[in-house]
Amino acid sequence: MKLIVFACEAGMGSSLMGANQLKKMVKKAKLDCTVIHAPVSQIPDNADVIVTHQSLASTAKAKLPSAAIVPFMMFFGDPAVKGVVDKLKNGQAIESQV
Repeated sequence: MKLIVFACEAGMGSSLMGANQLKKMVKKAKLDCTVIHAPVSQIPDNADVIVTHQSLASTAKAKLPSAAIVPFMMFFGDPAVKGVVDKLKNGQAIESQV
């Protein structure tokens, strides 16, 4: 099972909404993944994929270099977020984009 962390600066509003959107996509695709939200400074050490705003991508990479970092620009409907689900659905590896 993969752990996907939707991270934002404070881990409150935007990451919660983004994580909920991503959870729905993961559930619809019937993927064996856990999606959580967190402040970028508190990303858990066991995260496999970190989805975060492009302005926080380097901070996320510094926090957990082993995770695949997927930066996005828009909090809702960003193709990068959909791309994570599509790759997992197709059995493809998610590579860090930072």
